[in-house]
Amino acid sequence: MLKKTIGLFSMLLLMVSCKHDVLPKPASQLRLDYPIAKYAHFSSHCPFEFDINEDAVIKEDKDCGFSIHYPKMKATIYLTYKEVNNNINILLRDAQKLTYEHVIKADDILEQPYINNDKKVYGMFYRVDGNAATNGQFYATDSIKHFITGSVYFYAKPKFDSIMPAASYVKNDMQHLMETIKWTRGR
Repeated sequence: MLKKTIGLFSMLLLMVSCKHDVLPKPASQLRLDYPIAKYAHFSSHCPFEFDINEDAVIKEDKDCGFSIHYPKMKATIYLTYKEVNNNINILLRDAQKLTYEHVIKADDILEQPYINNDKKVYGMFYRVDGNAATNGQFYATDSIKHFITGSVYFYAKPKFDSIMPAASYVKNDMQHLMETIKWTRGR
C-alpha cells in the first residue's frame, strides 16, 4: 500500500511539476507595409496632367476636380482646379488659409516650396504633423491661367501615431503628383 501511495504521489508530483510557466508577451506594434509605389501617367480633358499611383482609384468630380481614393488605406486626395482670372493673390491666400486652419491640432506644418521653370509649375507642399484632419496639402500654379489645390483626408479619427505609415505613403504620392503636373491646352 505504501508503495502504491508513493507511486501515486510521485506521478501527481510529476504531472504538477511539468506545468509550463506563463510568460507575458513583449509589447509589439502593428507593422504596416505598403507596396513600392508605381506611377502611371493620367490625363483627361482638363488643362493639366500628372502621374498617379497605380493602386489608387481616380474619379472625376465637377469642374476638373478629382478624388483619388486609396481603398486599402481609407484615404482620399482631393484635387480642385480653378482658372486664374487676375485673382492669383486671392487663390494663394485661400490655399494658405486652408492649410493654417489646421494649426490648432497640428504639431508642426512644414512648407516645401516647389519651382519648375521648365514646366512653369510653381507651388507649395505642406506636411502637417499631428492630429489634424489633413496630413498634407499643396497648391500648384503657373500664375497666369491655372491653379490646383490638393489635400489628403483619412476616413478615421485623426490619431497621427496610428495612421502615420499610411499618411507618409499618401503624402509621398501627393508630392509626386504635384511635381509631375504639366499644363496642357485642355478644354
